[in-house]
Amino acid sequence: MALTHFGFIYTAPGSTAGGDVSVVDTGECRSVLVGVAKPEEGIEVARRLVSEGVQLIELCGGGFGPVWTGRIIEAIDGAVPVGAVGYGPEAVDQVHAIFS
Repeated sequence: MALTHFGFIYTAPGSTAGGDVSVVDTGECRSVLVGVAKPEEGIEVARRLVSEGVQLIELCGGGFGPVWTGRIIEAIDGAVPVGAVGYGPEAVDQVHAIFS
């Protein structure tokens, strides 16, 4: 089965309640990008994305991390694969400066 519907949730200060949504549709794959103000808002967004038919969800690694990734997986009952973007040790200080 090919990937045809993808969701990405990221944190962005000033995002509106329910998330700021952007869609990129190539005709073969629909990518739904959702910005949330706080990681906890990602739970409801993830549930919505699943109900809309996404096949997998990726989370911004700097905004979510392993704890929130686990909470989102639990919130959607593992309905689709959920992963988080990871950064190598060479980027830790730079990522920390952005998100602290």
